[in-house]
Amino acid sequence: MNQTTFNDTFLRACRGEKTEHVPLWYMRQAGRSQPEYRKIKEKYSLFEITHQPELCAYVTKLPVDQYNVDAAILYKDIMSPLPAIGVDVEIKSGIGPVIDNPIRSMQDVEKLGEIHPEQDVPYVLDTIKLLTTEQLNVPLIGFAGAPFTLASYMIEGGPSKNYNKTKAFMYAEPKAWFALMDKLADMTITYVRSQIHAGAKAIQIFDSWVGALNVEDYRYFIKPVMTRIFSSLKEENVPLIMFGVGASHLANEWHDLPLDVVGLDWRLPISEARERGITKPVQGNLDPAILLAPWEVIEEKAKAILDQGMQQPGYIFNLGHGVFPQVNPDTLKRLATFVHDYSSNK
Repeated sequence: MNQTTFNDTFLRACRGEKTEHVPLWYMRQAGRSQPEYRKIKEKYSLFEITHQPELCAYVTKLPVDQYNVDAAILYKDIMSPLPAIGVDVEIKSGIGPVIDNPIRSMQDVEKLGEIHPEQDVPYVLDTIKLLTTEQLNVPLIGFAGAPFTLASYMIEGGPSKNYNKTKAFMYAEPKAWFALMDKLADMTITYVRSQIHAGAKAIQIFDSWVGALNVEDYRYFIKPVMTRIFSSLKEENVPLIMFGVGASHLANEWHDLPLDVVGLDWRLPISEARERGITKPVQGNLDPAILLAPWEVIEEKAKAILDQGMQQPGYIFNLGHGVFPQVNPDTLKRLATFVHDYSSNK
């Protein structure tokens, strides 16, 4: 990789520095909306793609080449490390992750093992090395699922609308719950560290479903473990981003954590987040549904978000959640061009 052409705009924005333009990337930018990806999926499952470094690197890099975004995010799933600790997970088409041995007791928690990334997920590290040493001219974002979100799949046995079993376990078995949080924190720290050492330049932690909890429960059952994770990863000296869906009421709790960037979904306007006292860099937060609207609407909504985000340095444009399969790749390319042009001229 030619370092002279390396685009570090995203990293500088994560650190709260002034940038020539607002950097952007899209959650789920690699994947279902791309015809090239759909063709690959006819032949390989998600896990099969992630187990083949060259193919996985191709899928990861595709949106960087197609859309001219300022960062790549590693193509894989938050479930990727779980088999290493003894969780039998399968990604079922049209359903999502399904787990045949859900957690029901302290005994189940105690059975969970440890992850050894070099032995357990060498293909993830090989993909990162391939991308960061030979292919990318933008930073690669590594990622992991947060303990609550991983636990919700492990306890429910799959996706859930209300997380009743997860919350019931949390309230009824607090000792087992905290033991599970600790096991998942250990796994996350080790797994993320290995991604950074392989070449990932930033990390996003997805606590996708933690919005199901109220602030009081978050503070008691979740915040201590998140503090431990981010405190450990802080030593690696790469930007750390937090993101969840439907969790606007937790944004200030995240802001208190030792992380660098607060990711916002579309429910909380950036201006309101700032008024609430969020001074750290922020990332977000166009509603992905707007990408299916006419261009005039997309441009108007993006402009309003950019005007709020650019009020202070340290802003990264993104969606408020992931790209839908129905989104036209040309729309994503046009939006990236618009974000760059509009923010450069301000």
